[in-house]
Amino acid sequence: MRYYLDAEFNGFGGALISIALVPEAEDKAPFYGAIECRDPTPWVAAHVLPRLDVTPISYEALQDAFADYLAADPEPILVADWPEDIVHAARLLVTDNGRRLIISAVRFELAEVVNFSTAELSDIPHNAYHDAVALRTFCMARHHAHIK
Repeated sequence: MRYYLDAEFNGFGGALISIALVPEAEDKAPFYGAIECRDPTPWVAAHVLPRLDVTPISYEALQDAFADYLAADPEPILVADWPEDIVHAARLLVTDNGRRLIISAVRFELAEVVNFSTAELSDIPHNAYHDAVALRTFCMARHHAHIK
């Protein structure tokens, strides 16, 4: 199944703050989690942290929860609109001692996102969950338009 991925991080190339996976199937629960952001950039402090809407947990707890969520699907495909989202998702699957957290294969896909803007399409821009929902809506509408 496809899961639409969004992550918020502390500036370009910065540490992960939150991550969400919104499944293509609307009857499947999404994944959304966050970790504490120490020393946020001014922009992140103003635009991301106030919109988290979830209690931060440790990075290790987020890794375990993320891997457990993905383990339920033997062939997950994570679709993102930004390469750094994929980087953060992939890093969550590797522990500090170099162990891979999930056994099944995971595919990553960088979506074609011409005319996609979370600032315009997300109910709560800069919230990973709402941005992932917006990406799913955009990609699925584009997919259905190509089928017709």
